[in-house]
Amino acid sequence: MSVVGIGRHAADERLPRHRHAEPYIAVVLGGGYEEAGDEGRFAARPGTVVVHGPWTAHLDRFGARGAAVLNLPAVPGLAPGVGVIDDPDMAARLAGRDPRAAAAFVGEQFRASGERHADWPDLLAAALSSDPDLAITSWARDIGFDPASVSRGFARAYGTSPKRFRLEVRTRRALAALPGWRGALADLAVDQGFADQAHLARAVAAMTGLPPIRLRAKSVQASRVPRG
Repeated sequence: MSVVGIGRHAADERLPRHRHAEPYIAVVLGGGYEEAGDEGRFAARPGTVVVHGPWTAHLDRFGARGAAVLNLPAVPGLAPGVGVIDDPDMAARLAGRDPRAAAAFVGEQFRASGERHADWPDLLAAALSSDPDLAITSWARDIGFDPASVSRGFARAYGTSPKRFRLEVRTRRALAALPGWRGALADLAVDQGFADQAHLARAVAAMTGLPPIRLRAKSVQASRVPRG
C-alpha cells in the first residue's frame, strides 16, 4: 500500500489506474478528486473515507485545488466501500502519534455513503461487480449501444476495458476464496467462472505476481504462525 501518512497531490494531477496489494484506508483532508475503481466512480471531498480492499485498483483525477489524503492501515471488520467521517482533522492528529489509533477512530466514526456516479459506465461497473458472468455485448445492446463504443467509453471512465474489469472482479473473488479452499485448484477455477485451472493461474499471477498454489501455501503458513 501507500506509505502511511499524508499524500499531497497537485492541482489537476492525474493518477492512472494502479493497484494496491494490501488493504488500506484513505481519508480526504483537503481538496478533492474523482476516483474510478472497483468501488465505482465517485467524487471525494474533505471527510470522504475510501476503504480499499486487497488487490483493488483505481484511477484518480484531482481537482483545481489538488488534494491532501491521509493513508492509514486497514481496520479488521471494516468492509471495502466509501463513506464519510465528521472530523478528518482529528484522524490526522491521531495519525501523527499512532496510525493504528487513527485507523480505529476512522472505523468507529465511519458512515457508509451511497453517493456514486450513475452514468452508464458506472451502471456497467456495478453490474460486472455483482455478476462477473455478465455478457458485456448483450448488456450493451440491451441499452441500445454499440459494444465497441461501450468498450471505449468504459475505458475512458475507468482506465481499463470492461472485459479486463470483469476478469479482475472474478480474480479478486478467487483470491478471497483461496485461503479457505480445501479442494483442487481446478475445482476453484470452475467455481469462480474460469475456463480452467490454467486460466485461473494466469489471472492470479497477473494480479499478484504469484501463482495460486504459492499464495495458498503462504496463507497456510501464515495461519500456523502462533498468535501471542
